[in-house]
Amino acid sequence: MPDDSRGVVTVKLPAAFHALTGGRRQVPVEGGTVREVLSDLDRTCPGVLARLVDEQGAVKRYVNVYRNDHDIRGLDGLETEVGHQDVIWILPAIAGGSGPSAAGEVR
Repeated sequence: MPDDSRGVVTVKLPAAFHALTGGRRQVPVEGGTVREVLSDLDRTCPGVLARLVDEQGAVKRYVNVYRNDHDIRGLDGLETEVGHQDVIWILPAIAGGSGPSAAGEVR
């Protein structure tokens, strides 16, 4: 990893986090891994980390974390390395769909 691996990383957050970020949609933080970035984000915006990781320190199942265009679950998880000017996206997982209607049709 280059020497600038602990450079500024931008974390982009959905509206659900804006109360914790003072209304900011993106927060510049530092770190060499996604875990370090999220820890630094929590120092800047206390309470964010508790909404992202579970008691074991793993990303909660209904939260998606991306480094640039890649889901960290397909990389090295929270140990995924980040570099200067990377963007970390925090997105809620989308689930559900339409079930059968009263007439038995799928909507």
